[in-house]
Amino acid sequence: MQEPRNDLRNIAIIAHVDHGKTTLVDCLLRQCGSMRDGQLPCEQVLDSNDLERERGITILAKNIALTYKGVKINIMDTPGHADFGGEVERVLRMADGCLVLVDAAEGPMPQTRFVLSKALELGLKPIVLVNKIDRKDARPQEVVNEMFDLFINLGADEEMADFPYLFSSTKEGYATHDPDVRTDSVVPLLDMILEKIPAPTVELDHPLQMLVTTLDWSEFVGRIAIGRVHAGTIRKGQNVAIMQKDDQIAQGKIAILYTFNNLGKTEVHEADAGDIVAVVGIPFVEIGDTLSSPLHPEAMPRIQVDEPTLRMTFGINTSPLAGTEGKYVTTRHLRDRLFRELERNVALRVEAIPQSDQFVVSGRGILHLSVLIETMRREQYEFAVGKPEVIYRTRNGVVEEPYEILLVEVPATMTGPVMELVGMRFGELREVASRGDFTLLSFSIPARGLIGLRTRMLNATKGTAVINHRFDRYLPKAGEIPTRQTGTLVSNAAGRAVAFALDGLQARSELHVSPGEIVYEGMIVGENSRSGDMTVNPTKEKKLTNMRAAGNDRNILLKPARKLTLEEALEFIEEDELVEVTPKSIRLRKILLTEGERRRAGRANG
Repeated sequence: MQEPRNDLRNIAIIAHVDHGKTTLVDCLLRQCGSMRDGQLPCEQVLDSNDLERERGITILAKNIALTYKGVKINIMDTPGHADFGGEVERVLRMADGCLVLVDAAEGPMPQTRFVLSKALELGLKPIVLVNKIDRKDARPQEVVNEMFDLFINLGADEEMADFPYLFSSTKEGYATHDPDVRTDSVVPLLDMILEKIPAPTVELDHPLQMLVTTLDWSEFVGRIAIGRVHAGTIRKGQNVAIMQKDDQIAQGKIAILYTFNNLGKTEVHEADAGDIVAVVGIPFVEIGDTLSSPLHPEAMPRIQVDEPTLRMTFGINTSPLAGTEGKYVTTRHLRDRLFRELERNVALRVEAIPQSDQFVVSGRGILHLSVLIETMRREQYEFAVGKPEVIYRTRNGVVEEPYEILLVEVPATMTGPVMELVGMRFGELREVASRGDFTLLSFSIPARGLIGLRTRMLNATKGTAVINHRFDRYLPKAGEIPTRQTGTLVSNAAGRAVAFALDGLQARSELHVSPGEIVYEGMIVGENSRSGDMTVNPTKEKKLTNMRAAGNDRNILLKPARKLTLEEALEFIEEDELVEVTPKSIRLRKILLTEGERRRAGRANG
């Protein structure tokens, strides 16, 4: 018999990148007395790894639990970027409601739409929180109306569209029903959660069913399966049937059982339906498996995740500097690490290329793949990756490619360069809106057109453009999109770059190396100002003679080298180039290192 558990609420926080959801969690922890100001280890406490803190975004979904008025509130912090949609879709399966956080100035953004659409598909009860009402350009009431329009556009029914809402400033630590009336706490939000978010409806007398939605790992206990108990009771020491893919059934035993409490976990002997738990003792469990009673094995629907739209080739580093900076450099190391990532990153695909030491890795976007690359280099891996390319599909004999919704916020005086750049890449303008001195442009554009677009657009708008995008749908393939218009400077010598040589190159290029850096033959040391590659010698030193030269000597003034970030490097390279990734360096190189090899390959390709 189904009955509600009124002592429990399960809620997911969803929002666009940088709209303040992680700061909101800090406020809730303080409000519930779980953590005093001095006890919080830092601000944005849920952005727990270094990469999240540096980028200012949530990458991994996380769970915490608070107790308010005797009710336990399980809160799931979800990533705000569509490239991490695999995390979002899994986490929302554990919730009964969602807290939609939206910036009082920016309003609903592309990622807000993406995550909200996933929540509405699952029938989650929404609460809208208009945040950052302390901003000078805040327009809270207009944003509420925009959220209503968004709900209607996403096909919400009347009940869903009549959503409850509050206003807040998580930076100042308060929530209020009236944006003109400041309160002193986030109690109104907690009260609304208890009132509006439905209690989980459970079947306590039903045999056990628990869907594994997340995997964690500990060097002490190994793999940890996290999920929501949908029916029955789960106990420490209990024997369970693990319902795996392809209708396979395995047997296991629960060694340790945890529930979530504040920022950590608490070991318990049993947990009932509706609880979110972590299970230790089943080393082979995978995301999407169902833990059930051995006497009544019954699988729940497996998690379906949107297919990847972008792929790139990973291979071992074969440059002359291979092995000098990394710890894990062999094909075996690379294979083990990539396939280990599949255990928790369900939106990723890895496929070995036959008769080679390379792998095709597919993901949801450049950010999704670049976070994996950055994580691996921090783990002391050394490897090389090729140019990102979109994944096509054929339907009814028509080749289709992924299209994305591109949203660009730019000063009104800078709209011309944005329209020109997007138009060259088969982007179509869908909507124009004004917001103060800024113009909001919405485009539909092939995913191919986004590769390399961000850097060019920031240069064309003098760094003023704010760019967001999300996957839209597959459409028939557009024409050929122009690639990089400039060539590269390719070193023909090995050694250390010399200021004298670089001084002669900087007038016709933008350098990527500084004096004293190690270079090798085939390494890209700069961007040519013209199309076509140019072979240069950055190690050439000034010839010394006994003759005193009159007026020949002058001071060498070098412009600072342009150091590309990982994302910029991935967007910069062409098909005959690679990004060499090591724990200490990001270098660009040609696949064929010697000039002779490149010329022969050029003749062979016509």
